[in-house]
Amino acid sequence: MTRIVRFADDTGSIRTGIADTSGAIRAFEGAPRIGDLLRLPVDALRELVAATAERRPDAAEAEVLLLPPMDGLMELWAAGVTYERSREARVEESSERSVYERVYDADRPELFLKALPWRVVTDDEPIAVREDSELNVPEPELGVVLNKAAQTVGYVIVDDVSSRSIEGENPLYLPQAKIYAGSAAVSSGIVPAWEVEDARALKISLTVWRDEAAAFRGTVSTAAFHRSPEDLARHLWRCQPFPDGAVLSTGTGIVPELDFTLRAGDVVETAIDGVGVLRNRVCVGVAELDWLVAAVDGPLVRRAVRRTGSGRAGAGRA
Repeated sequence: MTRIVRFADDTGSIRTGIADTSGAIRAFEGAPRIGDLLRLPVDALRELVAATAERRPDAAEAEVLLLPPMDGLMELWAAGVTYERSREARVEESSERSVYERVYDADRPELFLKALPWRVVTDDEPIAVREDSELNVPEPELGVVLNKAAQTVGYVIVDDVSSRSIEGENPLYLPQAKIYAGSAAVSSGIVPAWEVEDARALKISLTVWRDEAAAFRGTVSTAAFHRSPEDLARHLWRCQPFPDGAVLSTGTGIVPELDFTLRAGDVVETAIDGVGVLRNRVCVGVAELDWLVAAVDGPLVRRAVRRTGSGRAGAGRA
């Protein structure tokens, strides 16, 4: 399986390239950003990936630091109530139940901005829950990587971490329930669309590990989509441009019962067949994500964060 990756070397220089199953990384010529790649038509990107695969490796994956595969003017958007289970859970938790029942069947989907690239965390980095929220859950989702023309070029795993208690209190609190430091995790590699046989038949599995035991498990298939990713993208592109493309998280079909909430120290593991695995440790509070500001110009800060497992300890060191 080939993945399009964004990575930093030991000097902190950032490049993009492809990683193969052996762990070899081959950098794209000309140092393009992910956003530059998403300005290309699908066929042109596929040709570039194929040509780069013929080159000699530039590094081994173990020698570099993989970064979130988002940069430039890219945006992470998310969709809600795209599975029947999601509708049921929102109705169960909300004080305004009819809102979710109506949007499930409406022509216009629920879409919201989740994060800009600098706020996104990736594999082995901490996700967070809000200190003022009593009920918090991971939302494992298939992320569709779209180029500037809204063509699907690849897939990633997204964890749309959410506060069920805040959203349930009032649907107008959705931005506060969904958009905060540590609420958006994206796997580090983009699996090209041409390597995924059928994106509408992918198994998504979630495990929340607590004290080395599974505190929650769930599975769903993208075959249960109520809305297609293509329809979601059509609505997203309807009234605004995305010159560097976007990642669109397609909603979750795995929602724990109301007696489950994430705790500090939990490890959230999401796997999607043919796409990969995303693992993140849970922390509490905005201070645990302060390091993201330093990581904008100093990506090696992420190495210390992953090594310590904390957003506070070692965040100022590379």
